[in-house]
Amino acid sequence: MSGRYQAFAKLLQKDGYQLKPFQENFTQAGLQSGKILVISNAQHERNVEDWSLPTPSAFSEEEIKAVNAWIKNGGSLLLIADHMPMAGAAADLAASFGFKFYNGFALDTTKRGGVDMFYRTKGTLKSNAITNGRNKSKQIDSVGTFTGSGFEIPKNAEPILVFNSNFKMLMPQEAWNFTDQTPRIPIEGFCQIAYLNYGKGRIVVSGEAAMFTCQRANGRSVGMCSPEVPQNQQLLLNIIHWLDGLIE
Repeated sequence: MSGRYQAFAKLLQKDGYQLKPFQENFTQAGLQSGKILVISNAQHERNVEDWSLPTPSAFSEEEIKAVNAWIKNGGSLLLIADHMPMAGAAADLAASFGFKFYNGFALDTTKRGGVDMFYRTKGTLKSNAITNGRNKSKQIDSVGTFTGSGFEIPKNAEPILVFNSNFKMLMPQEAWNFTDQTPRIPIEGFCQIAYLNYGKGRIVVSGEAAMFTCQRANGRSVGMCSPEVPQNQQLLLNIIHWLDGLIE
């Protein structure tokens, strides 16, 4: 909240939400103090300074069980896990809800760098409760992401951002270290954001983190403050409103 997710926190505080950091192990009792849990780019201690394989789970089996039980009883989770190693660190938690993370980099192989745009008109941004919002003025028609990862969703989940045939998942041994031998997986139809009703609770999963920040990289704006992605802030608000039950 005081670092790269400061803009995230300020946007939600301006919308009326009370935020506080969660700095302990996840237990059902501890989670009762909040309604919406946000996890962004959690890592196992092994990968904090070393973004290479292996990438163990950031969460113990006991924590995963506690989060599952809390959501089934009415809690809400926004789980954000960027490219490798963050995708690998979140894979076990995501799998407990039926999502299959790929611990790599989701890249548009037809271009080099820049923002990846998803559009309602092209079918890569899906029409659903979250993208339609509470009224026409809250409707999302385009969203931009900045690399990240991708995942497969369970049958009862709803896709928000879906990759087209331009994208492949690169699976390096070390983050950002790509060679001609780096495995490449076609990911057309995989998701970068999706949501799920889970018991009495709700889950939104995102395979990209920078899209919900405000930062500068290589002299340009990246994230919600970029003029290239004017609806990213509204998407975040729509996600939180759905997790809060304000959008049905």
